[in-house]
Amino acid sequence: MLRFQVVPNRQVRRSVGALVLIGSMALASGCGKTSAGDPAAAGGPQAMPVHVLIAQAEQVPETTEYLSVLKSRHSATIQPHVEGYITKIFVKSGDHVTAGTPLIQIDPLKQLATVSSQEAARTAQEATVRYAQIQLDRERKLFAAGVVPKADVDNAQTTYDAAMAQLKALSDQVNQQQVELHYYRIAAPMGGIVGDIPVHVGDRVAVTTLLTTVDEPGPLEAYIYVPADRARNLRMGLTVHLTDDAGIKIADTRITFLSPQVDTETQTVLAKAVVENPRGLRVAQQMRAQVVWSSHEGTVIPILAVTRISGQFFAFLAVKEGNGTVARQRLLKLGDTIGNDYVVLEGLKPGDHIVTSGLQFLQDGMPVMEQAQKP
Repeated sequence: MLRFQVVPNRQVRRSVGALVLIGSMALASGCGKTSAGDPAAAGGPQAMPVHVLIAQAEQVPETTEYLSVLKSRHSATIQPHVEGYITKIFVKSGDHVTAGTPLIQIDPLKQLATVSSQEAARTAQEATVRYAQIQLDRERKLFAAGVVPKADVDNAQTTYDAAMAQLKALSDQVNQQQVELHYYRIAAPMGGIVGDIPVHVGDRVAVTTLLTTVDEPGPLEAYIYVPADRARNLRMGLTVHLTDDAGIKIADTRITFLSPQVDTETQTVLAKAVVENPRGLRVAQQMRAQVVWSSHEGTVIPILAVTRISGQFFAFLAVKEGNGTVARQRLLKLGDTIGNDYVVLEGLKPGDHIVTSGLQFLQDGMPVMEQAQKP
């Protein structure tokens, strides 16, 4: 007796789906065959496109960076010659003044009284001199008539000479006090720009008090303090590059002055370089001064093309190997930085192809494809 087993429709659908999937995989396998020489068929990695920079020989300067301070070539520090209270300030910071322009007035009343007293004493002494002159003339006439002895004439002459000497001394004192009276009105010694005025009306000032400064606009001087152990290499005419804190070049100049002495406190030698001030630099502004000692032929590498691993510096080079190009990691010995580049002491030679992009994805021996070569 024949028995038939009924297969559920759900199981039938699963069997048919499995057969269809196996057939599709077989068809894809048959259609995807390529020739044996195709790298993609062999499973090899595709070359990664990278940008390269060809290293070239160039003149590399040997430089040392020092801190410098800009100072005016014609600057005057204004301090009083006398003591007293400030009664008026005629200018404000930033004003342009000419030579002789009044700046500050110090109370002159006490000095005016002194001058008046000295002038009164001089007037009294002038009267004494006139009386001594009359007495001398009288004694001379009496002596000529034989009435008085010669000693009386000599005494009158001595009195007159003493009175004249006293008059001259008082006149000199009056002149001195009048000159000192001019010091109570402080004027600009030259034309320029008024600096900061730290004093105010009513302040009492002494001869050591800083009132203000007057700076003549124009070229400045960079004061560079070079350690004494390096000062033996200093010479007139050395090139100096002035840069700001961000490393941007401000001006190029040359050393124009060398101090013959070493500062006993800092053990440095002062060198000066004239700055034409093309960008409105300020007096007392601090800048970085790169002194160029010499130059030699060498190679440089962009800072962004260098990676640091465990304290050592590496770069990737695009190297021709076999029928393709691969990235090879190269150990470098670096020197100082010049702008955005490192000076390479060892590990790189002119003509090497420096990889400058995709460094975070590269591995030693990875195939690469050079793009956009830059000279």
